Amino acid sequence: MKKVTLSFDNGPDPDTTPQVLDVLARHGVTTTFFVVGERLRDPGRRALCARARAEGHLIGNHTYSHIMPLGMSTNPDLPAWEIGKAQDLIGTLSEPAPLFRPSGALGALNDTLFNRQALDYLVAGGYTCVLWNAVPRDWDDPKGWVDRALDMCEQQSWPLVVLHDIDTGAMDSLDCFLGELAQRDMTVVQKFPPDCVPIVGGRIVGPVERYVAA
Repeated sequence: MKKVTLSFDNGPDPDTTPQVLDVLARHGVTTTFFVVGERLRDPGRRALCARARAEGHLIGNHTYSHIMPLGMSTNPDLPAWEIGKAQDLIGTLSEPAPLFRPSGALGALNDTLFNRQALDYLVAGGYTCVLWNAVPRDWDDPKGWVDRALDMCEQQSWPLVVLHDIDTGAMDSLDCFLGELAQRDMTVVQKFPPDCVPIVGGRIVGPVERYVAA
């Protein structure tokens, strides 16, 4: 069966994240949630991350504030703030080699993802960097994203799909999406496709310079 990896960005959300967790549990699927650190200041939202971790999902770092892609900033201190502060809030919910996903403008994979200081910070901190190859823009098209996501899954040899557990209504269709994957003999796995993970435990193992601002 073809492998598909799912991930969820920008949560946790008090309404949508529990909905997503319930659907994933019904389908026996485990994924990774890349959380916005400042949201974990709310004990209720952090408890949702703890629930996700207890149910077998991974918790990753998606910056503290998600203000802008790090490569668009000239502030050399921003990576330590955005990555480090979020990681402090994730705390014991982290993997031993912490997971990090940069923010990309509308899902773009280009040299806005990192500045040089961000790349150095990830390497020094022993992070694993997780990118993507399928962004169906569920936030932009809450009713139409499923067909687009399925097409992307058909096109990629091992798709890593980015969805969002935020309050847009898009996750009302998550159950349908998972059902369609099963109908197409695609199985959801938690492992990441190697070509989407250019840094593993602080070691650069794949092309990453293309994502670093000059």
